Amino acid sequence: MFDSPFMSLPGITPQEYSYLQTATTGFSEQQLRGFLMIYGSKRRNPDDMVLYCILGFFVPGLPRFLVNQIGMGVLYFFTVGLCFIGTIIDLINHKTLAFEYNQRMVFESLQMVKMGNLQ
Repeated sequence: MFDSPFMSLPGITPQEYSYLQTATTGFSEQQLRGFLMIYGSKRRNPDDMVLYCILGFFVPGLPRFLVNQIGMGVLYFFTVGLCFIGTIIDLINHKTLAFEYNQRMVFESLQMVKMGNLQ
């Protein structure tokens, strides 16, 4: 596990690590490097999400905008984070927000690698 290229991702959780391993089984070394380059640039670190959620008290909806949930971000913005209740829930569930976003980015990155026909 410690010699895996996935360990270079900052703040990687065991859940994300196992998801990445499953998603990239059968990849060549070059495909894996291309995937990591694309995924690493799109990924949200769960530790950084805590900071974004705290900043959400001052800029309502910020964490939702950063995970591409634009509709929820607009709703949070105009309702001041659903009277801060939604912002508090986001702060508690920051790892889930990051993981769900990262799952979507894994899928997008896999598609880009497969379309690039890296071998």
